[in-house]
Amino acid sequence: MSLIEPSFPLALEPQSGELTVLTDELIERTIAASRNSQRKRIILPFHDGASNTLHRMFNAIQPGSYIRPHRHQNPAKDEALLLLRGALKFFTFHEDGRVDQVRNVAANTTEFGIDVRAGVFHTFIATEQDTVVFEVKPGPWSAATDKDFATWAPEEGSDECADYLDQLLRNSE
Repeated sequence: MSLIEPSFPLALEPQSGELTVLTDELIERTIAASRNSQRKRIILPFHDGASNTLHRMFNAIQPGSYIRPHRHQNPAKDEALLLLRGALKFFTFHEDGRVDQVRNVAANTTEFGIDVRAGVFHTFIATEQDTVVFEVKPGPWSAATDKDFATWAPEEGSDECADYLDQLLRNSE
């Protein structure tokens, strides 16, 4: 796996200070950055840095953003997502790439979040503009070990991403 530094930001600057109040202004700032992002998504971290033992962030995602299916396996890390705005389809997969479960999750509904266990292949696709997730998972973070990417799914940035997203959405209706 090559770890090439992208030429565009993956995240906004983390918030500083002992206390961060989560506000609509922070959400709007994160949404604006996601609209201008080449990846159609961006995170706003609330933790101090990669070595922090608990990572908390806003993840603003636009439809068409491709998050390659992955799992957090080595080291094992659970992950929780709460929808603050918008909606998404959350997918889990069998080891061979077949879809296991699809959940429609949306802010202000009865299904507004997901808690996924370590080792489960998953991805999610924004189905509404300006979808914002509050995401929590254990740290520390290392690019080399954070995600175990599914070999059966296209690499981010490849020509196959749009077709793969379309196929997932078509087969989940």
